[in-house]
Amino acid sequence: MSTVRRARPFALAFAVAALLAGCGPAFNQSGAPSRTPTAAAPGSTGAATPSASTPTPTATPTPTASAVVVLDPGHNGGNAGAPSVINRPVPAGGFLKPCNTTGTETNAGYPEHAFTFDVAQRTAALLEARGIKVVLTRPNDVGVGPCVDRRAATANTAGAALAVSIHADGAAAGVRGFHVIEPARAPDGGNQGVLAASGKAALDLRAAFAAATGEPPATYPGALVSAGLTRRNDLAGLNLARVPAVFIECGNMRNATDAAEVTAPAWRQQAAQGIADGILTFLNAH
Repeated sequence: MSTVRRARPFALAFAVAALLAGCGPAFNQSGAPSRTPTAAAPGSTGAATPSASTPTPTATPTPTASAVVVLDPGHNGGNAGAPSVINRPVPAGGFLKPCNTTGTETNAGYPEHAFTFDVAQRTAALLEARGIKVVLTRPNDVGVGPCVDRRAATANTAGAALAVSIHADGAAAGVRGFHVIEPARAPDGGNQGVLAASGKAALDLRAAFAAATGEPPATYPGALVSAGLTRRNDLAGLNLARVPAVFIECGNMRNATDAAEVTAPAWRQQAAQGIADGILTFLNAH
């Protein structure tokens, strides 16, 4: 698996949403938002269509101004070339973990780090169009790190209303789907104060992502709370969080169906929309 503004009255929500649908952020020829350069992705078969059984998320009125959201695109493009850096142990909330990892990739070679950065940029553009201040934990897809403890510190220092770490999974080829990871109590107990809010954010994100993408909630992960939702205390980004924080694994890159989706720019835009919708729902309600 694995650089944030609040809302107007509810009555304006649907007008704003309609405006965004027709006047969204500009995109470059690769299909990514033009606000920041991003890694190129291979072509694909196109976007997924939400199924009739897909849950509908809570309505998402614009949050009040000044909210800060931190988006953490997992891994980085230079990690594979810097093993001495990314293997260095760092604090992880009561124990040590490697600074970072290289992430996974599709069988055709599309890397998780490129996927996560692309989706984070798209999500940032959607949130910024709604008046949210967005902070990314890394500015590009060619660097090394940052380490997992520094990613958490970025959100804590920013006083984020929510931090979302974006990933894709590398599970067995026969299973598919997305899942959201909420924090369990860290071994050192340091994240106790944000567990309840993080759990609410996880539910909002799960509903919104499923509705926007049609991706089924995964049932294969360990620590499964319910379909598409897990709870873990072995992830530094969640253990070290002092603000509400969640992870999302957007799909299984080793599964042929999910791989076709994650490599499609149109589907990545749907994924970004789902993440943005879940964040807006959480900010408005909580």
